[in-house]
Amino acid sequence: MVTIATFNESAKARQLKRRFHDVGLKADVHNEAPLQQVGFMSRPQANAKVMVEDDDFERAQSLMVDWEATDPDIAAAVIRCPQCGSSNIEYPQMTRKFITPALVGVLCTLKIIPKEFYCLDCHFTWSNEEERTLGRLWHRFFPGLESGKESS
Repeated sequence: MVTIATFNESAKARQLKRRFHDVGLKADVHNEAPLQQVGFMSRPQANAKVMVEDDDFERAQSLMVDWEATDPDIAAAVIRCPQCGSSNIEYPQMTRKFITPALVGVLCTLKIIPKEFYCLDCHFTWSNEEERTLGRLWHRFFPGLESGKESS
């Protein structure tokens, strides 16, 4: 199954799942809220994913385009990558497959590194709100671009 839409609210995801079932497409909702709350010590965001069968993806994608154009509820609630438009999003931006998330979750909770959205398709990361972090400390150990200027 592949992700066709990502929401902050599971109720919106269930509503979209019902719409897909009404037109004959098999869809499922995968909810990551418990994982985000406990495993990543985070307020759940981009946690409700509507998934469809691989073979039905193109049809589901065309239905999504129509529904987003005609239904402001869906258009306003779906989360999309600002760079490529994909809804295949994770929050926070870390793998869910090993012990590393626990360590990164602790670092995010301590505000040493920021929590960001991550697009699984184009690998773009972004934040929808300004979160206070110990960025200067982070950039001291991992130099790179900070505020548009190269650090020395």
